[in-house]
Amino acid sequence: MGFFERYLSIWVTICIVAGIILGKVLGSSISILSEMNIATVNIPVAILVWLMIFPMMVQIDFNSIADVGKNPKGLSLTIVINWLIKPFTMAFFAWLFFSKIYAAYLSPELAQEYIAGAILLGAAPCTAMVFVWSYLTKGDPEYTLVQVAINDLILLVAFIPIVQFLLGVTSISIPYDTLISSVVIFVVIPLLAGYIANKVLIKNFGMKWFQEVFMARLKPVSIVALLTTLVLLFAFQGEKILANPLHILLIAIPLTIQTYFIFFVSWGIGRKMCLPHNILSPGSMIGASNFFELAVAVAIALFGLNSGAALTTVVGVLIEVPVMLSLVKIANKWRY
Repeated sequence: MGFFERYLSIWVTICIVAGIILGKVLGSSISILSEMNIATVNIPVAILVWLMIFPMMVQIDFNSIADVGKNPKGLSLTIVINWLIKPFTMAFFAWLFFSKIYAAYLSPELAQEYIAGAILLGAAPCTAMVFVWSYLTKGDPEYTLVQVAINDLILLVAFIPIVQFLLGVTSISIPYDTLISSVVIFVVIPLLAGYIANKVLIKNFGMKWFQEVFMARLKPVSIVALLTTLVLLFAFQGEKILANPLHILLIAIPLTIQTYFIFFVSWGIGRKMCLPHNILSPGSMIGASNFFELAVAVAIALFGLNSGAALTTVVGVLIEVPVMLSLVKIANKWRY
């Protein structure tokens, strides 16, 4: 793991504090940035989200999909967990905690926003960081790439109807065209740009240069953009957090429970399927982790920068690395 990835939780914490202080110091003047919108998309945040997503999208190799048939069990596990189980268990845990267990602490309106943010996280399986978790657990890199590539393709088709269905269940009314626009802006376009860049760069400079030079220079861009986005988000959330910091903890609890739950379910099913460790481990990690960049982007587009939904997705970023590192330790312990 690189320096930024290894200490991501520390950087996230620093950015949260910096954002809260910035929001407190600037006060209402910070609203100038929040009003720089085209339709429902905030321009500064959209630029940052693109910088987050492109380094991940440019790595996708569509040619690897041709090898899926060699070992379909691991791929079927990934598809079932990510698209038939995970979104619905996330919605359940969110509903259970935010609407029932926390009923005395949250207004119904705020609880609904927190549920919406959790649903967005649950419907977006991990795209990039899973390569780190796979590496740390000695996963098969080629197969991991296939799993991620298939998930991204399914994401383009399944994300919208799943989120629409689950948000409808929780009685949150959203414009369907806005959700489609968000996915196009933050997934489809970067994916196409990444695909074209991948083909052009490898053709002109070779695979070795692409992996060792281009990707090495591009790698920190995603983390820096993510941290800058966090500063902006928490600058807008600052007053709300200072008024009730307990909400960060309240949000983190069901998200953490969901992460461990999905990992153990994935691992248990994979063991029953007799999957080898180098396929089972990254498959379980994909299910447990989230494509939080997409979730943050869509939450901002749908509900706004200062919404409870956006805050929930950002808390998902906060717990992602420490929780996933603990699961890496468990997976390595269970290898034998």
